Amino acid sequence: MTASQPSNNSVLIPRDQHTISRRNISINALKVMQRLNQSDFQAYLVGGAVRDMMLDKQPKDFDVATDATPEQIRKVFKNSRIIGRRFRIVHIRFGREIIEVTTFRGSHDNADENDKHQSSANDHGMLLRDNVFGTVEEDAQRRDFTVNSFYYSSQNFAVYDFADGLKDIEDKKIRLIGDPSTRYKEDPVRMLRALRFCAKLDFELEQETGAAIGENAALLDKIPAARLFDESLKLFISGQGEKTLELLQQHDLAQYLIANHKLFSDDPVWSKLLQQALYNTDQRLAIGKSITPAFLYAVFLWPSLKEQMAILATEGMPVTPALHAAAHQVIGMQMLKTSIPKRFQATMKEIWEMQLRLPKIQGNHPLKLLEHPRFRAAYDFLLLREDAGEIEAGLGQWWTDFQKEHPIPPKVYTPRGDDSQGDDSDNPRRRRNHKRKPRNGNR
Repeated sequence: MTASQPSNNSVLIPRDQHTISRRNISINALKVMQRLNQSDFQAYLVGGAVRDMMLDKQPKDFDVATDATPEQIRKVFKNSRIIGRRFRIVHIRFGREIIEVTTFRGSHDNADENDKHQSSANDHGMLLRDNVFGTVEEDAQRRDFTVNSFYYSSQNFAVYDFADGLKDIEDKKIRLIGDPSTRYKEDPVRMLRALRFCAKLDFELEQETGAAIGENAALLDKIPAARLFDESLKLFISGQGEKTLELLQQHDLAQYLIANHKLFSDDPVWSKLLQQALYNTDQRLAIGKSITPAFLYAVFLWPSLKEQMAILATEGMPVTPALHAAAHQVIGMQMLKTSIPKRFQATMKEIWEMQLRLPKIQGNHPLKLLEHPRFRAAYDFLLLREDAGEIEAGLGQWWTDFQKEHPIPPKVYTPRGDDSQGDDSDNPRRRRNHKRKPRNGNR
């Protein structure tokens, strides 16, 4: 059975006029679309995956949109579950891969009385609940940016463009669909997404899309800290962190993500520290090395940590207790902006503590430090501080030479043992494979 196709409200881009090939699409995403079509539902590959393939990039995730409701999707796929309250979506699991399936969103204005309770907004226009379903045409208009409003059909291999996104791709523009101020009020995180796409795609903000950011930036303060942490990861550890920071500063949005952002803009040393850290992270990702958010957050909060330690030192507190007290304070301030999981907080503190231990190069102390699980991260952090001019150069070179003279024993290496930021103690897969000792001491 064949599902119906979109109306004439879209521009159809036939197979011979776009660069998308099924060979570049997840086989599981193709299975999902096929089974939904066979069940007499519409189903399309949507969003960033289609956009990236049209730009000859390989997407990481594949999302599907359909006119089937979440409950209907669950009946078709037993290996699925419905998640979310604000936006109800379905995750279909194929081994390690998850295909995210959303039901076409409808217009709130056209919702009947039975659907009114599925939609709600606060006094600022921010959507708190959005489960009004509609047609593919309505769904396209509900998407955020024109370049994300493409729909690929596995039935005729065509791409449907509902928002003139092809022209914006050709012009390299990021443009919101609809009134920018209204769309930002619905979801302020769209301001961050707009800048992230500019950095990722090397596009520019369309004039009205950019102008409305300044008028609505303060709404980011109303976004939960947990969500802003997730968005920060996308901004800073997707491979374009340095460019993204430049855009955030240009639009004065860094203040909503980094508690001590003014220290970086006011001091050239701290500015260089942050810029170099993001550059190094981008380079690591470009060559396939792993990273940990803990390293970047250790950089973000280091200026505040040093400032608080200096204050406590004038009160007579010893340096190590001062570091612990300052760490508690600066992390607490950052948590008001973006919540940081405890496992990353622990790593940050260890990196900071190692900055006090690395200068101690007498006796057997250096050999013991080499075996510390955070040595590589702390060593890289030390090099960053020297490069930025915070401390005099020399100690970093000493440790570089010492490592050459004393290779780390094989037992200390992890599968990513040469990756400072990617220390595998934060890797959940490694933790799962770790053999626990029997509680009773027996094997």
